[in-house]
Amino acid sequence: METPETAAAEPTPGLTFRDATDADVDAIVALIESAYRGDASRVGWTTEADILEGQRTDPEGVLAVVKAPDSRLLTVEREGRVVACCQLEHRGVHAYFGMFAVSPTQQGAGLGKVIIAEAERQARETWGAAEMHMTVISVRDDLIAWYERRGYRRTGRMTPFPYGDERFGVPRRDDLQFELLVKELA
Repeated sequence: METPETAAAEPTPGLTFRDATDADVDAIVALIESAYRGDASRVGWTTEADILEGQRTDPEGVLAVVKAPDSRLLTVEREGRVVACCQLEHRGVHAYFGMFAVSPTQQGAGLGKVIIAEAERQARETWGAAEMHMTVISVRDDLIAWYERRGYRRTGRMTPFPYGDERFGVPRRDDLQFELLVKELA
């Protein structure tokens, strides 16, 4: 399997980008769970199975993003099947990028690069966002390095992991926190 280091940077043909609807919620929850939790997530490289158990999201959380003002849940389909998604939220001069998931069977072929580039383009063109912000679990060195190769920089600004709130998972370690990553979009 190709690693994020060796994956091709060529755009992936046959993709459809669109905003999620209520009807997409179950497929998106299943996608996010498969990309991050449980044994199924180990097929890809984005798994959090070694640091968190339990759920990554739920239908209520996904629906809240779909319905929120100044927010979009960008859905990516291939051959009529949801293969990736990401949240874009307008927050004044910057946009927030979150809820990013690529099907584990689709990882390692450059799809993530295509999606993040499209998300950045849409945030810049739709909202005039000058920066993209995201938070990543600080112990996810491989994932942070992937974002750094896409132009994001670590800020050192941390926020605590919501220990005790199982909507975000059940931690397997006691040192989890989120780090803010930022990229200039100009």
